[in-house]
Amino acid sequence: MANEEVILTQEGLEKLEDELRELKTVKRKELAERLKLAISYGDLKENSEYHSAKDDQAFMETRILIVEKMLKNAKVITSENMDANKVGVGSTVLLDDIEFAEKIEYKLVGPAEADVADNKISYESPLGKELMGKEVGSVIHVNAPMGVIKYELLEIRV
Repeated sequence: MANEEVILTQEGLEKLEDELRELKTVKRKELAERLKLAISYGDLKENSEYHSAKDDQAFMETRILIVEKMLKNAKVITSENMDANKVGVGSTVLLDDIEFAEKIEYKLVGPAEADVADNKISYESPLGKELMGKEVGSVIHVNAPMGVIKYELLEIRV
């Protein structure tokens, strides 16, 4: 992730800012307390609490650097710079799975925000790539391990 542009929705930007604030304030303080307590046990060579806290600290500091870099390179997609008639990053789409006749709703987001459990898919995913630029009524074909899945694009919301 050199100086790559990180595409985010406003919601994604706020979530990253909140995470960074939490890491820098609450989590750093908690880890400092854990380290202080572990050091008080003495003999750091065989002190598993100390080594665990140091590992967690390294992980957290790395995450802070990653989030800071993402925020620095963020490009925020808002509804003002979206075409309501075509699918783009930030669009919420309603699809009809043609084979199973079931409706599915997804929000297209940047890779940093993707969360399938929350119905947020990356525009770089196979389905996301096929959806980009499509209009209502389009039939989308997605190659999946079990074969081609067909969706009809029923609705686009920004």
